[in-house]
Amino acid sequence: MNRVRCLVFNAALGPLDYRVPEGMTVEPGSVVVAPLGPRQIVGVVWEAERLPASEVPDAKLRPLLQVLPVPPLAAPLRRLIEWCADYYVTSLASVARMALSSSAALRGGGTVTEYRLTGHEPARLTPQRAQALDLLNGQQGTIRELAEIAGVSDAVLRGMVNAGILEAVLVDSDRPYPAPDPRHAEPDLSAEQAEAAAKMVAAVEAHEFRPYLLDGVTGSGKTETYSEAIAAAIAQGRQVLVLLPEIALTESFLKRFEARFGVPPVTWHSSLKSSERRRAWRQVAFGQARVVVGARSALFLPFARLGLIVVDEAHEISFKQDDGVRYNARDVAVMRAHFESVPVVLASATPALESLQMAEAGRYERLVLPSRFGGATLPDIRVVDLREQQPPRGQWLAPALVDALKDRLLKGEQSLLFLNRRGYAPLTLCRTCGHRFQCPNCSAWLVEHRLSRRLACHHCGYEVPPPDACPECGEKDCLVACGPGVERIADEVAAILPQARVALVTSDTLTSPAKAAEFVAQAEAKAIDVIVGTQLVTKGFHFPELTLVGVVDADMGLEGGDLRAAERTYQQVAQVAGRAGRGEKPGEVLIQTRHPDAPVIEALASGDRDAFYAAETEARREANAPPFGRWAAIIVSSEDEAEARDAARAIGGTAPRLKDVLVLGPAPAPLSLLRGRYRYRLLINARRSTELQRVIREWLDPLRFAPGVRVAVDVDPYSFV
Repeated sequence: MNRVRCLVFNAALGPLDYRVPEGMTVEPGSVVVAPLGPRQIVGVVWEAERLPASEVPDAKLRPLLQVLPVPPLAAPLRRLIEWCADYYVTSLASVARMALSSSAALRGGGTVTEYRLTGHEPARLTPQRAQALDLLNGQQGTIRELAEIAGVSDAVLRGMVNAGILEAVLVDSDRPYPAPDPRHAEPDLSAEQAEAAAKMVAAVEAHEFRPYLLDGVTGSGKTETYSEAIAAAIAQGRQVLVLLPEIALTESFLKRFEARFGVPPVTWHSSLKSSERRRAWRQVAFGQARVVVGARSALFLPFARLGLIVVDEAHEISFKQDDGVRYNARDVAVMRAHFESVPVVLASATPALESLQMAEAGRYERLVLPSRFGGATLPDIRVVDLREQQPPRGQWLAPALVDALKDRLLKGEQSLLFLNRRGYAPLTLCRTCGHRFQCPNCSAWLVEHRLSRRLACHHCGYEVPPPDACPECGEKDCLVACGPGVERIADEVAAILPQARVALVTSDTLTSPAKAAEFVAQAEAKAIDVIVGTQLVTKGFHFPELTLVGVVDADMGLEGGDLRAAERTYQQVAQVAGRAGRGEKPGEVLIQTRHPDAPVIEALASGDRDAFYAAETEARREANAPPFGRWAAIIVSSEDEAEARDAARAIGGTAPRLKDVLVLGPAPAPLSLLRGRYRYRLLINARRSTELQRVIREWLDPLRFAPGVRVAVDVDPYSFV
């Protein structure tokens, strides 16, 4: 009798055995439909020897119902799923679910109705129809897609269908994407770029695992360099995955990719429509999607012939998932490349300390691009001491920075102001009674967003309109905004430079790749004089006319006692400074700070990155912190505070007593209430040689908690709130 073991997407059940009906063919990795009680569930056939399960007599096995029409998950992807579940102390099912992230794609091909112009043009047209006719020439798509292209409503296009101006066409919803041409527009590389590119190309052609750290200053042409390795993989008929940290960067990258290879790559991120995700997933699985550019979840797509992985801006903390499976896409990318036997490129101007240490140890090969491309020079950096150059009362820009902004405006050049704080003000209080507006679901202040007229929690999404009177004392017109956010800085710029055209760039304004593309087009067309933005503007953008960068509050990231605070501050400020002077004109950076003697500020001012990293490395070594030691967090939460506290104490009371393992806590988390759940944390510090995951499993597995308690493990944590 033919029996198989299936990984089903229910972590509480574990693997289940089924009978394979006569005539049905399955293999490890096959995606199947199986019965579970009265329900039907999706599962993946797995090697029985790799998944221990309770032995069930053959006679009691129920038969599989169907093999879904998708290629089996390949062995390298199954090994990656196993590694992630083991390393991040989570269930196999929760990781495997990320590989089958489009349920529509599993059910097979289908058709979709699209529309195109018929060539019929009535004698009289409304202005909207005339506009649609002009913009839709040669275009084909769904009503929704064509409406976005034409800038008209769906109703206008449906009227054009009824009038015979547009006709319906039935197309395959999973039609192949156009193939990129590796020789479309080959760049003229510098000697340094060519040397680095040659090494990566050789690894691609050898089909071997080799991790590279592409360490190049901002503006050095890292994208053009690793694009040669992409071209080599395409020429071999293999697939490429490029990971980007932010959706907002996607459109800018797509334009550069299309200019190089003739067609845009396939995209994968959370803003895709269901039909787009289905098409992309199936084309990846069948090997037809040649280059995929995506967010961290693209790592688990079922590539048929993967030949190269690139992680751009590899230092970015947004590659770390903070809920669900708490994985770091940078590290998982390296492991996927290992299992697939392909090269992986980590590209960054400010690499993570862990990546530099891996290069130092010889685990990664470091490729250095030390100078900007095309003769552009790095910007001059000046520190503005806010203790000596105080802004006027109620303002946040020091006189030196204001003068520099005025100078650039007179010269017709662009400026950028960076403050990593969304909204207008981080805190609103009553000047009469001192009442502070706090989120009812989280232990966090509500942030005022004056553009949308709301008070919002940035942790759970709670929103409320600003009240006319204080809810505590009833006094009217008494609410005061405390501290600056980017909206407040934009208002200050508008008051100082009323003639300047100001763009506000945050995740609240760039809510889609299309809006990001619109911002980039305006900046490139010199329709913007001053950009005011959060960390979204610190990476990926290239504006030749941008010659001034002002960092409004360089000290903000140093607060809170985070292990990586200094490193993150250095990376953010260095990245945003790198936006200046990328063209022919020299750039200047002004860093506002109240702590000019802080090591990170001195390193930024002197441009001595190596000295900063050396000092940071020694501090980590002494603290037995990553990359020299291991950290993990255990987060306990419940809607009942006593329940969460008792569970955390039970975990703390059974903590292992091991020489190389230090357990701190439990203690209330800094964000002790989040989305209506009370939170406690324990922090584990261990030597690098310790089998930390095994220690945690043996510690937690015997414990039982109340039904409302959640216990999450975060290996290599980045967030300490």
